[in-house]
Amino acid sequence: MINTLETLELNQEFNRLASNEQIARTVRALEANGMHVIVVETGEQAREYVMSLLPAGAQIYNPPPRTVDQIGLRAAIESSTNLQSLHARLRSLDRVTQRAEMRKLISSPDVVIGSVHAITEIGEVLIASASGSQLSSTASGAEKVIWVVGIQKLVATLDEGFRRIREYSYPLENIRAQQVYGRPSAINKILIVRGELPGRITIILVKQNLGF
Repeated sequence: MINTLETLELNQEFNRLASNEQIARTVRALEANGMHVIVVETGEQAREYVMSLLPAGAQIYNPPPRTVDQIGLRAAIESSTNLQSLHARLRSLDRVTQRAEMRKLISSPDVVIGSVHAITEIGEVLIASASGSQLSSTASGAEKVIWVVGIQKLVATLDEGFRRIREYSYPLENIRAQQVYGRPSAINKILIVRGELPGRITIILVKQNLGF
């Protein structure tokens, strides 16, 4: 039996907004680990801030996290006449005959924009993936990385981050994958970012419940 959003049992522990104290601890840790962080109140503010960071003519890769769609960021990028949306270009390519070209496009964009599944209070960032297609650009291929993250994704420890992926993010993503792609998702690969050279990663924490 395939779960639906109505029948799905989730650990609501991982759906609560973080306190201001937890946000402050997490921001300090992320900054100490070389990742620039700003905190905003709304998704609209996050969208406007991200758009202000993007240089004219840049190639933008935005994998399909729910957060990017929720705040209207994907639509803003694809409608911009000053940016090159790789997502729009990828849709025009054949997944069988042009797979190599697709792989090259997403591995080294100027900017990759997305979200994450958990951030710990000591500044560790976790991203889970079934295929890993978005992980290479995030780990090293993209010149710049921008993450927009709802504060319900802040957790105390790395173990809690793994639990959040298993008990909250994955069940929701599994349903989305079956609805969109006609096949289930999986936790096949997890990227953990514990540090970065200053200037490459920007994280916008939004004081709203966004994404999975």
